Amino acid sequence: MSVTQSSPDAAKLAAGALADPAVAQNAGPESSRNGRRRRLTGPRRSGPQTLVGRLLLGAVLVVFALLFLYPFVWLLAASLKPRGEVFDNALIPKTLTFDNYAEVWNQLPLLNWLGNSLIIALLAAGLVAISSSAVAFGFAYFRFPGRSLLFGLVLATMMLPGAVTMIPQYLIWKELGLIGTWVPLFGMNLFGSAFYIFLQRQFYLGLPRELFEAARLDGASNWQLFTRIAMPLSIPSFIIVFIFEFQASWNNLQAALIYLNAGSVEQFTAPLGLAYAMTKYSPTNGGQGDYQYVMVAALLITLPMLIIFSFGQRYFVEGIATQGRKG
Repeated sequence: MSVTQSSPDAAKLAAGALADPAVAQNAGPESSRNGRRRRLTGPRRSGPQTLVGRLLLGAVLVVFALLFLYPFVWLLAASLKPRGEVFDNALIPKTLTFDNYAEVWNQLPLLNWLGNSLIIALLAAGLVAISSSAVAFGFAYFRFPGRSLLFGLVLATMMLPGAVTMIPQYLIWKELGLIGTWVPLFGMNLFGSAFYIFLQRQFYLGLPRELFEAARLDGASNWQLFTRIAMPLSIPSFIIVFIFEFQASWNNLQAALIYLNAGSVEQFTAPLGLAYAMTKYSPTNGGQGDYQYVMVAALLITLPMLIIFSFGQRYFVEGIATQGRKG
């Protein structure tokens, strides 16, 4: 009797499924898409386990954030202390003074150092970003015999330690008569960087080739393909290269020691100026131990990098995420 009564219902259900796919989708949990998803993924976790996991993750992030922020907080506190309390390791100064920030400009040519580093970093970052992008576009777009071999040779240059090329580069700049000038600090960036070439090439490979072929049919030249299509579409990666090289040039003490150490103090970059200040105030060198001015200078030199990263963070994250999706 039950079979007889259920057969009309089954027939109606089958007819409705044929007429409306939504009926078939809701016919039963075994055949529905949502049911299959629930069986594959399992029930969502909720309650105390999720809350405890989030609290633990937040606690770990807070601990690591404090570890990374501690040097900066210590530097800030030391810059606000008098001479006798600079190295007492107290994060809250016993004697708070702002005179260090007013006096440091009279003690050190800090404004010159900041201006020199800014000019050199902008030139170095801009030149290497443009030159590396041009070379990377050539490797990504043009197809010629030996392209893979030549690109492999470019990447192989990253395996050379900097100490191997340091002396030959110095001899080249010496023969050109440019020792004691800023040119060696950014001149090598005219030829690009292997790492930045690789980074930009990976980005260009992800661009649709049909865009370039359509522009080629419209009569665009190779330079127009690069400047009007490739460059506007690769702004995130271009900014990544610019920020990376700006930071590297801003903190480059070794090159400044080699090429600028024989020049005047006003021509020093910010890192070389800090090294000079440490020597100037050292008691073993006849100084009075006024390291509070060094702390103020170090803090002011750090601020430009923080500003650049804060303004370029959106492009920085976007470019890194895009590179990760290229694979």
